[in-house]
Amino acid sequence: MPLNWLNVAQTTLAIVSAIAVIYHIHQELGIDINNVVPRSNNKKKIIPSSPKACPPLSQGVELLIGNTPLIEIKSLSRATGCKIYAKLELINPGGSAKDRVALAIIRHYEQNGVIKPHRDDVLVEGTSGSTGISLALLANAMGYKCHICLPNDTSKEKLDSLTALGCVLHPVDPASIVDPNQYTNAARRQAESINNDPSNPATAVFANQFETELNWKVHYESTGPEIYKQTNGGIDYFIAGLGTGGTIAGVLKYLKGKNPHVKVILADPQGSGLANRVNYGVMYDTVEREGTRRRHQVDTLVEGVGLNRLTHNFTVAEPFIDMAYKVTDEEAIRMAKYLCVHDGLFWGSSSAINCVAAIKMIQEQGLVGRKVVLIACDLGARHLSKFWKEASKISSDITLDQVFS
Repeated sequence: MPLNWLNVAQTTLAIVSAIAVIYHIHQELGIDINNVVPRSNNKKKIIPSSPKACPPLSQGVELLIGNTPLIEIKSLSRATGCKIYAKLELINPGGSAKDRVALAIIRHYEQNGVIKPHRDDVLVEGTSGSTGISLALLANAMGYKCHICLPNDTSKEKLDSLTALGCVLHPVDPASIVDPNQYTNAARRQAESINNDPSNPATAVFANQFETELNWKVHYESTGPEIYKQTNGGIDYFIAGLGTGGTIAGVLKYLKGKNPHVKVILADPQGSGLANRVNYGVMYDTVEREGTRRRHQVDTLVEGVGLNRLTHNFTVAEPFIDMAYKVTDEEAIRMAKYLCVHDGLFWGSSSAINCVAAIKMIQEQGLVGRKVVLIACDLGARHLSKFWKEASKISSDITLDQVFS
C-alpha cells in the first residue's frame, strides 16, 4: 500500500509538538529531563534539577543585605487556624535587620562626602549588640574602623562577635538615657573626641540609630515592600518589637499606605514602658516603681527591644500602632523552646516575644483565617549565655498551652 505522506507529516508534526510541550512543562517545573530515572515499579522518579533562580553574583557582603525569606511557622498556624509567617531578618549577613540600617547610614555619609573608605574614618555607635555587629561587619567590608559603646552586661556571644570583628569596645554600666555615661551618650562623646583630636586626621560619625530618619526610611523603602510583595498584599496583621523603633515605623508606614486596614501590633518585653504608652498613653511599667528595679533600664532577659523613653523613630510609629501586648521573660523563654522543638527554629529573645504577642492577639480577639507576619530578629546562638541558658532548662515536651501557663 503506498504511503500517505500527508498522514505521515501530520503524525510527525503532532509528535514533535507533543515533545515540545512536554519539554516546556519540564522547564517550567525546573525538572532536568536527563535526570528522570526508572524505579522498580516501572514508574518514573523525578529528580529536581538545581533551583532555577539563584542569587546573582555579589561583589561584596553589603549586596547580600535585604530580600530576606518569609516562612510559615507551621506549628503556630496549626494551633491557631491563622497563617503565621516570619520575616527572616536573621538571615542578613550580620544576623539581624540592623544590617539594613547600618548600610543606609554608611551610604548616607559616603554620599555626602563626610567619610571615605580606607582613610581610617570611624563609625561609632551605642548599642545593645546587634547594630554594633552590623556596623563592625560592614566597616570591615567597606573600609572603615568601628567603635562600639554598649552595656557591660550584654551577652557574651555578642561581645565575642564584636571582638572577633576587630571592633574597639567601650563597655559602660547599664543606665538610663539621662545618665551621661549611658551607652548612647558615651558613643556620642566618643565620636566627638575623635573629631576634636588634632593629632587624629580621621573623621568619626555617630550613627545615632535611635534618632536618625535613615533608620525607619530604609525599612519603608525595603522591608515593607518585600513583605507586601511576599504576601501578595494579603497581610492582615504585622507584629514587631521596638528597640529603636525603625523597623516597626518603616514597615507600618509602607503597609498602611498600601492598605489602611492592616493592623500593627507592638510586642513589648517586661520592664519596658512602651506597651503602656501605646495602650494607655502613659510611659510607665510597674517594675519601674521606686525600689523595685533590679539592674537595668529595661529589666528583662530580652535584648534589643524595649525602652522607657521616646525615640524619634518611635514617635514616627506611635500614631499608627493599633495595640501592644506585654510579654514576660518566662513566656518568651518557653516560646523559644517550643519553636525550637516543634519547628526547628533556633531563635533568640526578640523573635520569641513577637511569637508570644501573635498568639495572645489571636486568642484574645478570636481570630481565624487571618494572615499574620512577624519579624524574626535574631538567632539563638547570640543568646546562649543568658536567654538560652534559661530556655534550655525547659522540657522538650512543652506544649503551646504551657507557654502561657
